[in-house]
Amino acid sequence: MIRNTFSLLNGIGEKIERRLWDSGILTWDDFIKTPQPLCINPERKPVFDHLLSTASKELDKSNAEYFASAVKRKEHWRLYDVFKNDAVCLDIETNGFMPDKGGYATMVGLYNGYDYKCFIKGIDLTAENLMNELSAYKYLITFYGVAFDIPFLLRTMPDLKFDIPHFDLCFSAKKIGFTGGFKKLEEELGVKRDESVKGMNGYDAVRIWEYYIRTANKEHLDLLKIYNKEDTVNLHNIADTIYRQLRAQTGIDKYLQ
Repeated sequence: MIRNTFSLLNGIGEKIERRLWDSGILTWDDFIKTPQPLCINPERKPVFDHLLSTASKELDKSNAEYFASAVKRKEHWRLYDVFKNDAVCLDIETNGFMPDKGGYATMVGLYNGYDYKCFIKGIDLTAENLMNELSAYKYLITFYGVAFDIPFLLRTMPDLKFDIPHFDLCFSAKKIGFTGGFKKLEEELGVKRDESVKGMNGYDAVRIWEYYIRTANKEHLDLLKIYNKEDTVNLHNIADTIYRQLRAQTGIDKYLQ
């Protein structure tokens, strides 16, 4: 999808992008080879050619950091099919407070489509450990992470760095008509949860952590890990569906048949 995307060029939105597709300019190479697309200012064409040529070279090198800034954040979903094999899903649990009120992350879960890893406050949740793990990936998938998970982590662990494209399923799902939170989205898409945590929510996760801190009962911690794992794994299960519907919404597929 990303090589069909022209919205990374300043001043080009979805309407002009579709006009380019309508005229047969479907890829970056098509654009560069076309002497003068009708809907493009002649003075800007050389600049756009250079930008697209650079983007193509960086994509060939799989340079995710380049596209994190080159592509508008709301369009990061368009990179999914390129980087999905190097993607990681992230979800955090907290103690229920915001960072300026004593809040901290109790648990950070990561899932790459094969393995789930969990970093726990007081055990192995440090900025260094988290960065070492995140450095293996080129694409981030969250639900509402743009507004909550990532800012929360950056405020409580200033040494962290998030410089890869970020596919936030919350805002992406809204673009295709879904409303509500992650649990509602799971239900609408028929994604199941482990029976032991079915019906649990974020408030329950806070309470379970409190029980664990008070009692040091490992069963509470294990239950919280299952809850976090279900959140994190289901991000992976849902991402492909959201991507395919977003792609269909652009209309690009009818031009590629």
